[in-house]
Amino acid sequence: MYQRRWLIFTVLNIFTFMGTLDASIVNIALPTISKQLGLAFASSQWIVISYLLTICTVILFFGKLGDMFGKINVFKWGSVLFIIGSFLCGLSNSLSLLVISRIVQAIGAAMTMANSQGIVTEIFPVKERGKALGLIGTFVSLGSITGPSLGGIIISSLGWEYIFWINIPIGLIAISLAWKILPKDVTITKTKIDVAGSLLFSFAIILFIGGLLLGQQYGYTNWLIIISIIIGMLTFISFIIVEHRKESPMLELSIFKNPLFSVSIFCAFIVFIANFCFNILSPFYTQDILGLSALHSGYILMLFPITMAVVAPISGALSDKISGQAITFAGLLVMIVAQIGLTLLHEGSTLTSLALWIIMLGASSGLFQSPNNSLIMSTVERKQLGIVGSINSLVRNLGMVVGISLATSILFSVMSMKAGYRVTALIPGRPDIFLSGMHVVFLVSSSLCFIGLLLTGWRYATSRKAEAKKVRNAS
Repeated sequence: MYQRRWLIFTVLNIFTFMGTLDASIVNIALPTISKQLGLAFASSQWIVISYLLTICTVILFFGKLGDMFGKINVFKWGSVLFIIGSFLCGLSNSLSLLVISRIVQAIGAAMTMANSQGIVTEIFPVKERGKALGLIGTFVSLGSITGPSLGGIIISSLGWEYIFWINIPIGLIAISLAWKILPKDVTITKTKIDVAGSLLFSFAIILFIGGLLLGQQYGYTNWLIIISIIIGMLTFISFIIVEHRKESPMLELSIFKNPLFSVSIFCAFIVFIANFCFNILSPFYTQDILGLSALHSGYILMLFPITMAVVAPISGALSDKISGQAITFAGLLVMIVAQIGLTLLHEGSTLTSLALWIIMLGASSGLFQSPNNSLIMSTVERKQLGIVGSINSLVRNLGMVVGISLATSILFSVMSMKAGYRVTALIPGRPDIFLSGMHVVFLVSSSLCFIGLLLTGWRYATSRKAEAKKVRNAS
């Protein structure tokens, strides 16, 4: 096995970190960018939307491309494109240029995200795979959660352009290392590009996810948004039908016949929804309800990624020795307790109680992510690692989008009912209305985690029975 695998792993995860960081770091910069470029708030949202939509649209395609032409080749050129996109973002002096640059950046990010897990699975032996894949989960969560706090520091000291330009020196070092140490691809599948499947999937994602994102701004009663979501769903059904009939489809639907894979990928989706419900609401709670400054809010919210960074490698290493399914079950159980704990927060909650629930949430994510990633990647053949890695990354990004949409939709719906009129922002002097909405959001996210817990428990019990049956047959 590769002697420099941990150095290779570090290079891969530099781009994993930067790609997920750029999905969240821009949010805190939107007010500054809007002011300097003279943009309306609704228009500035496209700076974020264009990035997430592009990744969701093309990530499966690049996973398939990695299986066909080499995961390492696609990763290398994706890292170059990501740096070029980052450079162009910082130079942009209009919304149109910035959105185009963000699309370039997102394509590069998708190329790296789609193939990094497959590369790690190939270069690490089975006994170290859980630990390595667990650390990927750490880098993903660090990038996602540290975005707002790191972005605030960069903007206040250097300017908004540097939230993009900071990628350049780090990326150039990683690229130079990548060209020297990344090995040649060993697993390449000879097949054709599924043009019909790629186009149908792209349209489905753009229409459906675009409708969800725009629904946050304009409400889900807008008939254009309703039509967009419905057509997106119908297009996705067409995509499934086409893929089922193809000889060489972009997405091998047979993968989902494996219950271990399907349950693992669905639970990953649920966890990212739950985490991003917390991610979108926690800054409002800490700053507007508890009255913390942006800096102090950032400090306390950093407990999530710090705790996860500590727990994830440990749970990954444990999953190499004991059942990863048992660890994911424990992670979801702790996550439910943490989510319910968040519903107990109020205007007079102490920082100690808030810190306790944040630490529990970070620990539960660390417990869950590492073994779950290992379970996902260990259920398929080597020739499918690229597409499976891209499915995992797609689920992560979809979880971000759905989590944000779900949290804001529930929050403002509950707030509107309490206020007696349509609400799309916090109401000054009425923290009780915000807290009512926040509590409902966390009850919903804890319910989703409970569904994941039941599925994980069923999966674990089924696999234990199958193992016991094998032992009996052998004896």
